[in-house]
Amino acid sequence: MPEPGRGIVIEESCGDGRALPWVSLEAFAHRAIEQARRDRQSARDLGGWVFFDRGLIDAAVALEWAAEVPIADTLIGADTYHAVVFLTPPWPEIYVQEAERQHGFADALEEYDRLYAAYSALGYEVIILPKTDVTARADFVLKRLG
Repeated sequence: MPEPGRGIVIEESCGDGRALPWVSLEAFAHRAIEQARRDRQSARDLGGWVFFDRGLIDAAVALEWAAEVPIADTLIGADTYHAVVFLTPPWPEIYVQEAERQHGFADALEEYDRLYAAYSALGYEVIILPKTDVTARADFVLKRLG
């Protein structure tokens, strides 16, 4: 599933922009939570492995950071993801600020730390992807999942 945030930024950039993350992280997080819940529902109709580029937990972490809403409150009634979560740390070699991602590298590192802590606290096995090319990372994930 694609990252909810990019789509939200594109939609908000064409509209009033009130839910852009650099305008209101809280409003952005609420939209991302709604989208992540829809994505989880859509994934039920798909066969085989479904990989999420960001998801409900990421959005819950953002909401907690922005508005001090406990992650557990956001996740009430939500399905869990697979027990193994693959996380990619921000890499200076490939990190790019762009229209949809305006926060800097230091902010990305802080967000990564929050995500790692949240997934771990929720009982997920967090596996850090190696710094390799895309094909090697995909092979790593598929091998790990068996």
